[in-house]
Amino acid sequence: MTATPAAAAHVPLRLPPEDREFSPFTGWTRAHWEATADGLLTAARRFATPGGALLDLPGRPSRTGVRSDGLEGYARTFLAAAFRVAGARGADPHGFLQQYADGLAAGTRTPGRDDAESWPPVLDHTVYGQPMVESASVALGLRLTRPWLWDRLDDAVRDRAEEWLRGALRHVPAPNNWYLFPLTVGGFLESVGRGDETTRRAVRRGLELLEGWYAGEGWYSDGDGRAFDHYNGWALHLYPLLHARLAGESAESERLGARLRAHLDGFALLFDGNGAPLHFGRSLTYRFAANSAVALGALTGHTPLGPGVSRRLLSGCTRYFLDRGALGRDGVLTLGWHGPHEATLQDYSGPASPYWASKGLLPLLVPEDDPLWTAREEAAPSEGPPRALALPSAGLLIQTGGYGGPVRLHNHGSDHVPPHEGESAHAEDPLYARLAYSTRTGPTASGNVPDNHLAVEVPGPHGTPVRSARLRIRPLGAASEPDGAWGWAASWHTPVFPSGGPMVPGLRVQSVTYVRGGLELRVHRVVGAPPGTRVRLTGWATGEPEEGAAVETAAGAETTAGGLHGLYGWDEETPVLLRAPQGTAFTRWARVPALTGDAEGTALFAALATLTARTVPGAAPPQPPEQARAERESEAEAATKAGAGAALDDLSGAARLLSADAASLAVRWSADGTVTRVAFGADTAEVTTSAAPPPTP
Repeated sequence: MTATPAAAAHVPLRLPPEDREFSPFTGWTRAHWEATADGLLTAARRFATPGGALLDLPGRPSRTGVRSDGLEGYARTFLAAAFRVAGARGADPHGFLQQYADGLAAGTRTPGRDDAESWPPVLDHTVYGQPMVESASVALGLRLTRPWLWDRLDDAVRDRAEEWLRGALRHVPAPNNWYLFPLTVGGFLESVGRGDETTRRAVRRGLELLEGWYAGEGWYSDGDGRAFDHYNGWALHLYPLLHARLAGESAESERLGARLRAHLDGFALLFDGNGAPLHFGRSLTYRFAANSAVALGALTGHTPLGPGVSRRLLSGCTRYFLDRGALGRDGVLTLGWHGPHEATLQDYSGPASPYWASKGLLPLLVPEDDPLWTAREEAAPSEGPPRALALPSAGLLIQTGGYGGPVRLHNHGSDHVPPHEGESAHAEDPLYARLAYSTRTGPTASGNVPDNHLAVEVPGPHGTPVRSARLRIRPLGAASEPDGAWGWAASWHTPVFPSGGPMVPGLRVQSVTYVRGGLELRVHRVVGAPPGTRVRLTGWATGEPEEGAAVETAAGAETTAGGLHGLYGWDEETPVLLRAPQGTAFTRWARVPALTGDAEGTALFAALATLTARTVPGAAPPQPPEQARAERESEAEAATKAGAGAALDDLSGAARLLSADAASLAVRWSADGTVTRVAFGADTAEVTTSAAPPPTP
């Protein structure tokens, strides 16, 4: 469905009129993309130093300090300028490249000096290593704009730039996507005739590690372990495939491109009908960089998506953020999600960090006469009927609500816990530890009640109950019907308690999420629980949207509601509502439904959950026919297709418990009578669905 922002007038960009005939879902054309790039660059460059080497944007500094943040401002906006100018075949009406050429000369003149312009040197990741990240943006920007920037520099400036960039080849990256930064630097230096064994080694090493991180189905882990997140699109696919394309390595392009195509088969479902990408994983302040994989597919041709679908996703994602306060009144990207939001950030986030969103401007590299820009927009994959898609390699389960509603990701495989580290409750990350994430909700902050979480509560050393955290996640399998009618994913984890808390030998939790339409069946088996153990399951955190983030559809203002209903093992079927006063990235203040129950030895618990979009009646501008029709269908059809005979937030009649014991259960779905059975073994989970028996004659 279309989202028309309540605060669109505050977006400080000069955009051309919408074209709803050509782009019925977003109204955007290539001209809107060019205007967005120009506006972002013009606003940010007002904070450049006199020589242009640093962009000292307003805001709190990152852990690496103000000078590194200034380099980050230069490098990340340079990437946006490179996409803008290279995509226009060198046309640069605003003179951006000369400004970045001047900054390159000034920043590399005396690296490390404490003056107004000098760049910090590239060092190991353990020693204020952020400049290594930025070296990749500088190198890629120079490679893309070579005829109009690099080739016109003085030899002395080129020599200084090479020497600074080579710092990325001589020092140690972080053990994850950072190894693609030396790859990008090495690839650039080779492309301008400055390669050697060091550059070739950097490229080889990056590609070798990438092979070890590939899990299958188009998904890479960000380093050793199981960190599956948005870094797939804006780093792990982007850098190596762009390098292969620019180097003319057709065989490597085909090999990596096939993985990108497989990735997009599932990833394209993770965009909401309102344009939002999934709120999951770290570095979410990069916002519309989340569309990088879609753009890369359109650029290289390695995509299962039609050009009208690709542009609908790309324009919808970028517009989603611009319409919801991502820019301050000065036109600068803020640190957060919609607007500023501290809990979304990491300690490496600084004032210029949001400009990694420049990667989201990658579509500008696609020529203006390409079908990406000439085809009419088509509906996003999530705007069709409800669908489930399992990704066994990553341990993830995608669930679309259908007809433009919320998209959910059920997490049974991504944890961001390095394999060489132990598990500490203090290190639990809300952006990875939850059972589920969506395009309409964000996880609650660390100090608040956790949403979508199964906590085991045991008596502490002094009698005070303590609740467990979920850290390392071990997948037990995942599958879905080819037609997307249902899907499931399962995992187990060891409950981890705060330092100084109890140690409970043999305690573990096995979990299954089964989805059909808009419904979720959550089943948890607690094994090895000592006497006095309690269990608490929470659902989706929802509340009133942030000011400026509320949107309107043809029917009125849109909000989100979650439901939770106990089926087995709980004290009560109806949840209590807990408060999360720090809210989420979507709401200043949130409520979280919760169920509780007793556990001793081995105990089974089951609940139904859902997440729906609500509409508050009110007037709003008309929608394109495709979207208005989808909205009308959604209310009438979604409940039936989801397996509920009534509204989806009324879960009491959606399914009936047939049987349950300490290791298994069976439920019958009210809509069509099908039966789902879940059974746990010591290290296994089995899920089956059978059709309803024929009626008795």
